[in-house]
Amino acid sequence: MTSLQIAILGFSAMLGLMALRMPIGLSMLVVGGIGYSMLNGVGPFLAYMKTNTYHQFANYTLSVIPLFILMGALAERAGIARALFKAAERGFGQTRGGLAMAVIGACMAFGAICGSSVATTATFGRAALPELRRYRYDGGFATGTIAVGGTLGILIPPSVILVVYAITTEQNIAKLFQAALIPGLLAAFFYCIVIAIVVRRNPDLAPAAPAQEELPPASKPGWMRGLAILLLAGTTALWFADRIELTLLVLGGLLALVMAFADLAILPALAIALIVVGGIYGGVFTPTEGAAVGTIAMLAAGLIQRSLSLADIREALRQTAVTSGMIFIILLGAEVFGAFLALSRLPTVAAEWVGGLGYSPYLVVIAMLAFYILLGAVMDELAMILLTLPVFFPVVQGLDFGMFPDDVAIWFGILVLIVVGIGLTAPPIGLNVFVIHQIAKDVPLFATYRGVLPFLLADVIRLALVVAFPGLALWLVRVLS
Repeated sequence: MTSLQIAILGFSAMLGLMALRMPIGLSMLVVGGIGYSMLNGVGPFLAYMKTNTYHQFANYTLSVIPLFILMGALAERAGIARALFKAAERGFGQTRGGLAMAVIGACMAFGAICGSSVATTATFGRAALPELRRYRYDGGFATGTIAVGGTLGILIPPSVILVVYAITTEQNIAKLFQAALIPGLLAAFFYCIVIAIVVRRNPDLAPAAPAQEELPPASKPGWMRGLAILLLAGTTALWFADRIELTLLVLGGLLALVMAFADLAILPALAIALIVVGGIYGGVFTPTEGAAVGTIAMLAAGLIQRSLSLADIREALRQTAVTSGMIFIILLGAEVFGAFLALSRLPTVAAEWVGGLGYSPYLVVIAMLAFYILLGAVMDELAMILLTLPVFFPVVQGLDFGMFPDDVAIWFGILVLIVVGIGLTAPPIGLNVFVIHQIAKDVPLFATYRGVLPFLLADVIRLALVVAFPGLALWLVRVLS
């Protein structure tokens, strides 16, 4: 049996094990280990495991994953998601479909401090769904909006999926975060347009909410506005004195606006999001340092506001440990399986074969994205990425798009991120749909899928735009480089 035949057989065996409900990481680890041993011997495989496992998990960059997960868990238990939704409700709630738009806006803000799609969906399923029910929103439309809004947890930086992609393909995490911002904001914008169109065609889906009361004056104290003015003046003075970069001036200005006009309830969330994302974009600190700063700031905000108890902190730590352990096992399995594929030369042969076909590079990428969408409908997004990248990434790197290889890698990463978002809501699986179904069990699963469909059309349009215009993903990277 040739090495290529062993690789194809191993691929099929792994998919079979996944179909039999074996854990994804374990499936890749077992098949990869057996395949590696068949091609190179048991002794070399044991030697590889002895050294590779330590070096992989001793990677400093990998610590960003549990830090971002912990920051999101603390934010969830501190009640920040509910505060964000209430603030967005005051801005959008008086228009027809406004509460659904408020869900999208709040999910976008929460995504800047969470990084997990499932966590965002579960959080707003508890925070926003009761309010949507109170205003008699259609059940399928409400749950579909929350499921789609949850995908913004990975589309808006920071994103755990992007971190995994960056580590797997050895790309710069900060640049991938920069590249994801415009497509992520575009997603939120398109979702709001879809809501406006859907409720215009069928007003019964989203009755207009009654007028909301104005915020009490005490929630916007004068000293906060005064402090905002001092902050803006101080950062401006330092910039003119050439003591700080323009990025920090913009960050200081945005923070000043938050302090001047935002409610005190959402001030910590917006301020932490601006500090973390702005600091990473501005090069003030690395993504790992930014995650650490955000986690400590979130913990301090929760303790100062007395919205975090010791039980909440323990539960956040437990959730972080469980989620991180699951991700790390998948990463280890993917590393072993990738090593097995590399020994078989399957990725190299595939790249040479695709290159020899003479097809347009964009046509090849479109075919890959179509395959990703189909695969994402029946497979976990993290497993899907780690399973296919060892084969697809060398193929993409070998194609000529008229761009630098690093730009191609970043652009392809954003495309993968978008199709992962589609897979999280597309039937027949759609993990976010199942998460919201567990919260709203009285809403039929089919109704939620029906509510998701218009948003999926918007996702496909956005994907086509980013494929046709790579500058949507690369412009911010080039500006901030």
